[in-house]
Amino acid sequence: MEEHFERMPRHVAVIMDGNGRWAKNKGLPRVAGHKKGVEVVKRMVPICGKRGIPYLTLFAFSSENWKRPATEVMLLIDLLTSTLENEIRELHKHKVRLRVIGDISRFPGRLRKAIENADILTRNNRALNLTIAINYGGQWDIIQACQSIAELVEKQEISAASITPALIESQLCTSDMPEPDLFIRTGGELRISNFLLWQLAYTELYFTDTFWPDFDEAAFDKALGEFSTRQRRFGKTDAQLTELD
Repeated sequence: MEEHFERMPRHVAVIMDGNGRWAKNKGLPRVAGHKKGVEVVKRMVPICGKRGIPYLTLFAFSSENWKRPATEVMLLIDLLTSTLENEIRELHKHKVRLRVIGDISRFPGRLRKAIENADILTRNNRALNLTIAINYGGQWDIIQACQSIAELVEKQEISAASITPALIESQLCTSDMPEPDLFIRTGGELRISNFLLWQLAYTELYFTDTFWPDFDEAAFDKALGEFSTRQRRFGKTDAQLTELD
């Protein structure tokens, strides 16, 4: 049954954790958990549409994931590639815009081409903005933003004194998106693991023990229900918020 909440996040960011442990608990290879996780992503897209959530950002492959066993890394890359190639037209049919953020230069040409094709095909879609973070790290994102700004200073196009939070935000990978309202991490870990470090400054954090392959509509609604009870003050006092109401 579809829930109705007084307040709904505009942008939800998710660390999809627990795929490997889900598979291990079932006596399956880790890649089976990742494949099951893809099925959950496919279900989440229409759920966000039903809930009126226009932005969904998923952490699929972090810059630290290269440290995993080489076989698992290659299987993950193959899964990312095949998923993009096989699902992009269905996403386009439902007016989903798909984009990838992160340093993709390290990936094989086939995956980079799939990313490029997905961006070109869906860039004018507006039903849902689905962003996949691969080979992404929040520290990397801030560094590349600072490097871009440093180049502007070197060219004397701006002064160091003119560097503001808004300028830094304009150089981040997510510059054309609102900051996340709700962050969800599945799998029981209680950290943000270098994901959207700048962007999560005032985001409501939600952690669940549920592994990502088991994260269904009811689990998502539980997170949304928790979000709807939070009072977002952004540095203000309770009294100030009451006056605004």
